[in-house]
Amino acid sequence: MFPKEIEVILARHLASCLAMPIFIIDEQGSLVFYNEPAELILGRRFEEAGEVNLDEWTKIITITDKAGGPIPHEERPLVYALNQRRPTFRQIWLTAFDNIPRFIAITTFPLIGQADRFLGAMAIFWEVDSSGQ
Repeated sequence: MFPKEIEVILARHLASCLAMPIFIIDEQGSLVFYNEPAELILGRRFEEAGEVNLDEWTKIITITDKAGGPIPHEERPLVYALNQRRPTFRQIWLTAFDNIPRFIAITTFPLIGQADRFLGAMAIFWEVDSSGQ
């Protein structure tokens, strides 16, 4: 189901026009969109994956800290932005649909619409070498 809030529609449109990987979740934490550059890192086209609820995508996409240790669910960058409604930045190992671990830098932030309506969260991320460069 495609979100109807204009701000999320516009965020999705913006993401589709940008060259950096972007991932968008709604206010319940369901994945509603990721763009073509994100497909290269996640290992599957969005059209193939489709919208996925929070429990499902957090099982499909595994993340660990820089040392390879587990990150508690509530400290996952997008979950943190969703629950705390605060931005965060972190460098993590991400393994998604293609089972290839990639070291990424990720910035997440809540999506707050007009009249302070909470709409979800967005992540912008990119691959870096494991030294953080």
